[in-house]
Amino acid sequence: MINFKMKHHQNGVKYANPHFFILNKGLNTGKPLDEPCPNCFVIIFQCLEDCENMQAIISNLWRIKFWHQFLIGSVIPYIRISDFVKNLTIKSNEMMLDFKQHKKDVEKLKFLEQKEIQFHENINLINDLRRVILYRYIKK
Repeated sequence: MINFKMKHHQNGVKYANPHFFILNKGLNTGKPLDEPCPNCFVIIFQCLEDCENMQAIISNLWRIKFWHQFLIGSVIPYIRISDFVKNLTIKSNEMMLDFKQHKKDVEKLKFLEQKEIQFHENINLINDLRRVILYRYIKK
């Protein structure tokens, strides 16, 4: 079980312990952030390993749009901190029961993310080369 403290972020507050921020409004609710924004929660840990594990869990839940079912509000959807903490605790405990499998899954997801970045870089290079070749026709 990962121990953490979660609260609304206030501008100007500095945190000494390992922490990260979580967006709490809009359709990207639950997205982990390294830098604070006006509409975010901060989640604070005692050790860096817990912080990294929880960030991986929250990131995975955000990618599968897990938090959408808890959004309220008609114009700008948001999530209550109590709903977020309750469901995060449940899901993190489920995932941490088999810690070895969790670590393997996190490593696989990191590898896939690296491959995705490489893929996007290759696509950009292909587009640049295409542009260079087509610019030759413009110069003639």
